[in-house]
Amino acid sequence: MKLVAGSEELRQVIGWQLTLPFGNPGLFDEFVQTLDVAAFQTPLMRVGKLVEWRLFEPGIESAILTEARGPGGRPRFAPLLMFKVLVLQRLHGLADDATSFQITDRNSFRAFLGLTPGDAVPDGQTISDFRQALINARAVESLFDTFLRHLQKEHGLALAKEGVMVDASFCEVPRQRNSRAENAQIKAGEVPQAIEERPKVKAHKDLDARWTKKNHETYYGYKDHVKVDVKDKLILKAIVTTASVHDSQAFDELIEAGDKVVYADSAYGSAAIAAGLATRNVEPQINEKGTRGHPLTDGQKAGNREKSKTRSRVEHVFAQMSGSMKALWQRCIGMARNAACLSLTNLVYNMLRFEQIKRLNLNVAA
Repeated sequence: MKLVAGSEELRQVIGWQLTLPFGNPGLFDEFVQTLDVAAFQTPLMRVGKLVEWRLFEPGIESAILTEARGPGGRPRFAPLLMFKVLVLQRLHGLADDATSFQITDRNSFRAFLGLTPGDAVPDGQTISDFRQALINARAVESLFDTFLRHLQKEHGLALAKEGVMVDASFCEVPRQRNSRAENAQIKAGEVPQAIEERPKVKAHKDLDARWTKKNHETYYGYKDHVKVDVKDKLILKAIVTTASVHDSQAFDELIEAGDKVVYADSAYGSAAIAAGLATRNVEPQINEKGTRGHPLTDGQKAGNREKSKTRSRVEHVFAQMSGSMKALWQRCIGMARNAACLSLTNLVYNMLRFEQIKRLNLNVAA
């Protein structure tokens, strides 16, 4: 039997219902459906209800609002709405055009943004332009600090009370297909002539990212160095470098005098770091590393295991970023854009973690 698309035989084979849907669309159906979606307790909805979004408004508006050059033109989207679009994008690891489509397609995304089916949705280019405006104004890092201060002042989170953890993770970007000579020039800080003479090619070349190897695996891109609170697992400070920078090179910039005790893996074990911690009166809890001819003793191994019970909690941060957020692979080009996107990722992670702290009653009094 030949099955023709749309035929009754085909419908029976694939199990289509031959009856029409019950009822017709009502006047308030979409409104009620949006309320039902907003009431459902997904992580997205919980974060949307808990975070006080208005605290970001002054920093966003001062960064992007400029005087109109003349009358006319499409009205701009509300700055706070566009910021929530960026949060939504970081939370789900979406590209710009995919973000715009998903907002149009998914009721939960529109409910998070406070949009109705009749409201306009920003397209991919509008999302890109807004993010670039924040990057140009260097506003993303200040928004991260704003939220952290809010958690301390308004919610009494005692950050760094029991110490901090330091670690770093790679953030990969699309790999470049350059010749060996071109890579040598880029590494030296020069722009190869073949790239310089072709502006469109240059616009798609990441001249800041670097290659590195770790555990026999090759990485290309950047590195997110973070300092995380031991108790609450909130990111307190972060630095973005190229992937070739060793973890220990960002350590001094992350640690401050009030951190009390710092937990880190053996990559941070050096005499220079120990001396720097002593001058800041910070207690080191850094795993020891054996060398050729001088393996770790049983006592040192036991000490490492004890330190790792606390230190390993920092890996939960990167697990969240690389898992559900899909944030440790970026589509951006250049240090400025990737640093801003990683700062935004750190901010969104703190929002997720804050929601967990409140929901599970893990709040630590200051």
